[in-house]
Amino acid sequence: MHALLTLSLLLTSVSAGGGRPPKPPKILFPYETTTLTPSQAASIPSLSFGDATKPPHNPPQCRAFPGTPSWPSPSDWSQLSTFLNGSLLRPGPPQSACYPNNPLYNQTQCQWLATQAGQTHFWLDEPLTTLTEWPQGSTCVLDVNASSSGGGSCTRGGWPEYVVNVTSVRDVQAAVNFARNKNLRLVIKNTGHDFGGRSMGAGSLSIWVHNLKSFEYLPNFTVGKYTGPAAHVGAGVESFELFNHMARNNISLVGPGWGTVGAVGGWISVAGHGSLTSKYGLGADQVLAINVVTPDGQFLTVDPLNHEDLWFALRGGGGSTWGVITSVVVKAYPPITTVTVGLNFGNIGNFINNKPAQFWEGVKLSYHYCLKVQELGGYCFSYIFPLGNNSFAFTSNQIIPNITAADAIAALQPLYTQLNALSIPVSLPSASQIALTLYAGNGQRTGSSNPTNTRYRSRLFPRKNFVNENLWNKTFAAIRAGVEEGGLVFHGWGYAPTCKVAGYPGCENSAVHPAWRETVLPGALMEVVPAGLTTAQAKARDEHSYKYTDVFKQLTPGAGSYMNEGDPAEKNWQDSFFGKNYAKLLKIKKKRDPWGLFWAQTTVGSEEWRVVTADGYPAGQNGRLCRV
Repeated sequence: MHALLTLSLLLTSVSAGGGRPPKPPKILFPYETTTLTPSQAASIPSLSFGDATKPPHNPPQCRAFPGTPSWPSPSDWSQLSTFLNGSLLRPGPPQSACYPNNPLYNQTQCQWLATQAGQTHFWLDEPLTTLTEWPQGSTCVLDVNASSSGGGSCTRGGWPEYVVNVTSVRDVQAAVNFARNKNLRLVIKNTGHDFGGRSMGAGSLSIWVHNLKSFEYLPNFTVGKYTGPAAHVGAGVESFELFNHMARNNISLVGPGWGTVGAVGGWISVAGHGSLTSKYGLGADQVLAINVVTPDGQFLTVDPLNHEDLWFALRGGGGSTWGVITSVVVKAYPPITTVTVGLNFGNIGNFINNKPAQFWEGVKLSYHYCLKVQELGGYCFSYIFPLGNNSFAFTSNQIIPNITAADAIAALQPLYTQLNALSIPVSLPSASQIALTLYAGNGQRTGSSNPTNTRYRSRLFPRKNFVNENLWNKTFAAIRAGVEEGGLVFHGWGYAPTCKVAGYPGCENSAVHPAWRETVLPGALMEVVPAGLTTAQAKARDEHSYKYTDVFKQLTPGAGSYMNEGDPAEKNWQDSFFGKNYAKLLKIKKKRDPWGLFWAQTTVGSEEWRVVTADGYPAGQNGRLCRV
């Protein structure tokens, strides 16, 4: 654990008529004290800082691209590499080990990647790839049969050309300035939990923050209206690491539910949810200060008293848009215990006698009952799986904080009684079988999986769709149709992140989509699509899903969608992901980033650019980024 460096700020004088509240101290990790100096930037033109007040005149139509005259020369890259002291990487795709015509061919390594890598942390710690493949263009899939089927080919496709393995703020500033001055596409990556292709882009320079693992507990932190315990979290900290830090410091923090998701950065930038969201709010609601490198290359501390526009934008206004976050200060809470009760049933075999009508009625009861779980500060995590032959399975966990086992049983018993009345043979565990688990004790880093082609299309179902009986019947019928007719998986996260539970700073000056404050069921239809689909096949799959998600939208006007588990080809994405905040966010984007340096699909200002691909694959990143 690094010792923190606290830099005192001098109070500025004010005009007659009263004083200004004192600015909070900047809280920096040691890696954040090594910054790019003006003299260093002046000595290397490609690393010079930008001036957002002087937008570029007649900028190039497209970003520089390998093989074009505007692409940086070998000496340019060499100079950057020397300045970064070896942090500039050009890794080959691991999947290339499967291709005999590739210099990295290694059949033993290929077999290991296909059969064992997904049980380890390999893909999470790999600097190039992400856990979702399809945006890359399927130009180098993990294929153990490539050597026996004619060899095939492996090209870079949508993966970045170079990666900066960040070890200091100076590394980030150098990468940002180099990309801006050389007109490069720039992307950001941590663990690669990226379902929409924001961490990849053909011909790009990638800023990899995965190794910024510092953490510090701050027993007494003051900023704005907040005084209390807090935690300073490095941009590369994963959720399981966050939980381990909680246990060591006897505290609780709101963090992602999946152990290998990054605990700050893209998670908080797009709201962020977890097991304590009904009790303490969204990830974005926890933020007290953010250290960030902005598009002009400057390193700023953003908080309620400084850089008000970025304070708004960085909390819910989307990732890959405003800069590179290097660390975040978040609210901390006392240690808390949780009770987890699993509820699983299906209509397979002799279970409820293969009667789908009873199955669906049971699922409907379970989703509606989650409103009561939320009243206790709890969370319902669920899936509905189509199994073929008119068979289905429902799996869920009800996670309730600060409750005894006996009280949890009493709270859930009415649901089980109703399910039993439908001849669904489920039973609550006894009090002795339910463990009170320290919330902070969930710090295990599980393996991930091999990269797949998972597609999500989500919607934030509001409370009114549950309390109005007619609207609830239509809403659940739409969910059922997506699974029963569409053959898609439904994934639900049942929680209620109201402004009341969010506390301060919470909803104050926050870009979180207002629909989050009304939702009680963020849910998504999802599927794993085959690798190597043609453009026509991919578009057909999209249209098949839209047939069902369009009904979701009709039933929830203005309700929005969760971008981190949403569709990068979302129709009317400005409203779905940002709602009424979009106009304000766009003004901030134009002010802070007139170069359009930070770009990803469906992020603020992204409509001014497009990826030009050879095959026209929907939402693919295997092409040059050009202005519209």
